[in-house]
Amino acid sequence: MPSLEPPYLRVADDLRRRLTLGEWPVGERLPSRAQLAADYGVGPNVLQRAQELLIAEGLLEGRAGSGTYVRLPTERRRMVRSRHRGLSGPSPFRADHGNREPAGSWDANSFARTPAPPEIADRLGIEPGEPTVRTCYEFLTDGRPVQLAESWEPMSVTGGTPVLLPELGPLAGRGLVERMASIGIQVDHLVERPRPARATQEQAHLLGISAGDLVTLVERTYFDVDGRAVETADLVVPDSRWEIVYELPVPGR
Repeated sequence: MPSLEPPYLRVADDLRRRLTLGEWPVGERLPSRAQLAADYGVGPNVLQRAQELLIAEGLLEGRAGSGTYVRLPTERRRMVRSRHRGLSGPSPFRADHGNREPAGSWDANSFARTPAPPEIADRLGIEPGEPTVRTCYEFLTDGRPVQLAESWEPMSVTGGTPVLLPELGPLAGRGLVERMASIGIQVDHLVERPRPARATQEQAHLLGISAGDLVTLVERTYFDVDGRAVETADLVVPDSRWEIVYELPVPGR
C-alpha cells in the first residue's frame, strides 16, 4: 500500500538521516536541487519544500546565489540595550561585537530625497512626502549579513550639511550622535519598540534564512533635546542569531 506521507516529508526524513550520518560535513555544499530531485525521483518543488523544512530546523542554510549548505554551528550573540552604554560611542552592533572574532562590519547604501512614507513621516513628525535620506544597512559577521536595518533622516535636519549621507563625508561611520553634534544638534534620548515578526522573502534572501523564520523587528527613533525626531529606523534581528537583552536602571539608585 502506497505511503500517505507527503513526498516532501519523505525526502526531508531521508536527507535528515544522511546529514546525521555525516554524508555531507558541516559547511559543505549539498548537490544541486535538480540533482537531488532526480535522485529522489521527485519534482524540484518537492525537493525545495524538503530543504526549507530542514533549514527551518537549523540543519541547512541557504546562501543566495550559491546553494544550500550544511549549517555551521552558530553562536547566539547577546545584543545588550543599556543606558550604561550611553548614546555616544560605537553603534550598538559594533559595541555588541567588541573585540570578538569574527569582527563585525557593515555595508550601507543611501538614497537622498526619498519621500517619507506616511508611517515614517508620523514617526519623524514631518509631513508625508517630505524628503528624507533613506539608508539601507547590512550588518556583517565574517562577510555575511546577520542583521538588517533601514534608516530615515529628515533632510530638513541635515540638508546642506557635510553629514547629509550617514556613511559618507568627514564623519562617515562615526554614529548618529557624533554626526548630529557636528552640526549643533544634541541628541538626548532614543525610543525602541521591539516586536516579534516573520522574515519576508527579501529579508530571508539577504540573511540566508527561510521566509517566515522568526525575527525581532526593533523600531528605533532618536530625539534631540527639544523632542524633535532626527532619525528613525527599523532593525531586523534574526532570532536564531541574536538574543536581545535590556538593562534598565533602578529608580532611586
